[in-house]
Amino acid sequence: MRTVLKHGGEYGRLSRFGIQVIRTSTGVRTGHAQFEERGRVRSFPRSHRTAHTKGKVFVRLRLYHSLAALGTAFAITLASGCNLPQGFEPADIENRVRLVQQPWEDLLVENAIAEQILTELGYHTSTQDLSVPLGAQALAQGDADAYLGNWWPSQEPVFEEHLDSGKIEVLDTLVTGTTYAPAVPQSVVDEYGVNSLADLEEKKELFGGEFLGIENGSPGNQYILDAIEQDAYDLGDWELIESGTAPMLAEVERRMDRDTPVVFLAWNPHWMNVEWDVKYLDDPEEVWPGAGEIRVATREGLAEDDPNLARFLSQMQVEHDTASDWIYQVSKESVPPERVARDWIDENPDTVEAWLEGVETVDGEPAEMPHD
Repeated sequence: MRTVLKHGGEYGRLSRFGIQVIRTSTGVRTGHAQFEERGRVRSFPRSHRTAHTKGKVFVRLRLYHSLAALGTAFAITLASGCNLPQGFEPADIENRVRLVQQPWEDLLVENAIAEQILTELGYHTSTQDLSVPLGAQALAQGDADAYLGNWWPSQEPVFEEHLDSGKIEVLDTLVTGTTYAPAVPQSVVDEYGVNSLADLEEKKELFGGEFLGIENGSPGNQYILDAIEQDAYDLGDWELIESGTAPMLAEVERRMDRDTPVVFLAWNPHWMNVEWDVKYLDDPEEVWPGAGEIRVATREGLAEDDPNLARFLSQMQVEHDTASDWIYQVSKESVPPERVARDWIDENPDTVEAWLEGVETVDGEPAEMPHD
């Protein structure tokens, strides 16, 4: 069972193609929210109301309170087809670099760092916010150039076809040692003995038969839905609540504060692993692929078309703890990603110089550290 929560005040139709995320100039509003749907309505104070029916899901959300943890607002629209949205740089712009991203704090900072450095090198950069499936489609169609958020192997179902066909290529690994799986607070392990996905069905009433997920279209959500559909671990009558990263984290924190058991999609690097005591659930049947690294994916032929750009992107490497620090600054301290990026560049000249080894400006001059 899938329930999708949508920001704004408009009705949207559930689509397997995912969602488009568009940055807006207004503040983020979360907190107590009302969702209306054809069918029954369930209430969750300060987080969301959901409802579901068989077949198509229609939801409406009114948002009231400002979420201080997130400085950038997102209006989310459900994509009911596979046509890509407008907003990319025109294809005839010389030395252009078109990046795609989801509203994941570490990815926002990584893209901001790349944009700031590439701008200094003379490139024209742009970033489009797309769901994972639409981002992969943009790369495969040549409508985007690079993606610095290819979690692997968790995104394999989305990217496999394009990788096999050669429409998407992988340059290198950006971050290693990542984790991406359903989790519970350690207090749930200690009090109720829930250590594994195999323990969930027996404790169903504690969790209300719900997984909390992130953005519709994310591979992690899809793995949960597949497990439900296949009745893995007898989870066939469980429900996935899809909303977004920030709303999900807010709801998890609310339930933890009330000592209410919750199972949710978790990942590392992220500040949740520092702020919370998180237990990633064991998977004895190996239905969950997990994630071991984050890779740099590009459109077909980018390395041949612009070996200088490909060299720079392939030489970007981020430490696991560094990514977690960026996420903490953006999410918990409300520092804009662009500011986090600029400060990090200024404070880490040796790392940036390593990324720029052998890289040139668009005019053929040796690349140098960005300057204010």
